[in-house]
Amino acid sequence: MHALIVVSHPEPGSLTHGVAAQVAEGVSLSGHSFEIADLAAEAFDPRFTAADLAVHRRKAPPPADVAAEQARIDRADALVLVYPVYWWSMPGLLKGWIDRVFSNGWAFDFGLDTGLVKKLRRLRVHLVAMAGSDARTYERHGYLGAMKTQIDHGIFDYCGACVVTSELLFDSETQDPASHLAAARAIGRDLFDASRRCEVTDAARTRGAPGAGTG
Repeated sequence: MHALIVVSHPEPGSLTHGVAAQVAEGVSLSGHSFEIADLAAEAFDPRFTAADLAVHRRKAPPPADVAAEQARIDRADALVLVYPVYWWSMPGLLKGWIDRVFSNGWAFDFGLDTGLVKKLRRLRVHLVAMAGSDARTYERHGYLGAMKTQIDHGIFDYCGACVVTSELLFDSETQDPASHLAAARAIGRDLFDASRRCEVTDAARTRGAPGAGTG
């Protein structure tokens, strides 16, 4: 199986890049393949322009850079996002990547007559974020719940993708990075075993869906 690891940090020597590399190492050790998409190094343009708005309105095909990113995701069985927390969310570069790449017609279909159709149900998502603060700060202010609502539910569930891993690596600026790097390798090693648990959950939900098979 194949993982696309998307990393968003401008500094190649950062903990974020180190964590992404360890996730990749874990994936490789488990016998699977990976690709790393370094958004900063590849100079991905996160700006949502009039061209992207035309895509959203289904009046134009996606620009070449967006189509290339969508093809990367289509080739993957799992999508891993590795990023630092900026202002209790993801960096603007990664958010812009999502804004442009997860477009109407590819990630979902929405129309006034048809409603919402989720198109990424096959995709398994793993979120690994570097948190500068400690766990108590996130719990005390409700930041953890807010991030899960915004990102896990608001973005990926809207498109039908299952968030399998949603990890915050706390105290990233003060703690010995060895523990975070070890955790990242474990996430990579277990990536596809964890994804299978999501498939079991989806199957159970389908079997138990209200009204299913009652006609």
